[in-house]
Amino acid sequence: MKKASLVFAILIATLFTSCEDVITVSLDTSPPKLVIEASINWLKGTTGANQKIRLSTTTSYYNTIIPKVSGATVFVKNSSNTIFNFIENPNSGEYICSNFIPVINETYILTIISNGQTYTATESLKAVAPITKIVQNNQGGFDRKTIEIKTFYNDPPNEKNYYLFKYLYPNKTKLNYYVDEDQFYQGNEFFSISQNNDLKTGDTVQISHFGISKPTINYMNILINIAGNTNGSPFQSPSATVRGNIINTTNPTNYALGYFSLSEVETKNYIVQ
Repeated sequence: MKKASLVFAILIATLFTSCEDVITVSLDTSPPKLVIEASINWLKGTTGANQKIRLSTTTSYYNTIIPKVSGATVFVKNSSNTIFNFIENPNSGEYICSNFIPVINETYILTIISNGQTYTATESLKAVAPITKIVQNNQGGFDRKTIEIKTFYNDPPNEKNYYLFKYLYPNKTKLNYYVDEDQFYQGNEFFSISQNNDLKTGDTVQISHFGISKPTINYMNILINIAGNTNGSPFQSPSATVRGNIINTTNPTNYALGYFSLSEVETKNYIVQ
């Protein structure tokens, strides 16, 4: 019995190690959906007039090229019915506005008309607390060997605030996103935090704090859990289908992917000591 078992094990091992045929799995495909990247970010110290919205579609699993959507009508309207038109950079799927007027707590409505379908979303622009200081600790993490960076701010009192934090590391390929709300530190000093084993002296880390709304933090929590806090923008289409705040008013079942958000943003570059 022992000998027979050994021979069987060798045969199985040989079978799996000698098979080198490439097998292409046939995956079911569904009609492409519109993907909308509509993050209006007002960087502190700027007018916020220059904004961009990107349109593309979903594609098959094996297609490495993301199809761009051209020829759409894209505009944003505020509560005073002022319209900000986003004009396409020809054949790029990127729609540009150069006269946007950001106002804290103002409500904006996004409208996109593409291929006979009309998509809309409503959101308000949220402020962000200024960054007050950045502190480095070279003995962070459970191993006490991780470079830890804390970015401090004073949360405004007597109002509910929601935050998105982004840390962009030197190689430009790794991003760290996470969200927070001021439930336990309202009106007090608090911080975002980064822990990264790969940092070294002289590296530059780009730190961004975003003010976001309650619906946005709920959406972001889902996306970050799916993505595992890895590379890419959380406002892009996720690997799993997650419905955002964009509604197809022509045909609700033909929904778009993506999200419409508006944030005041503060960004600092920190050089690791």
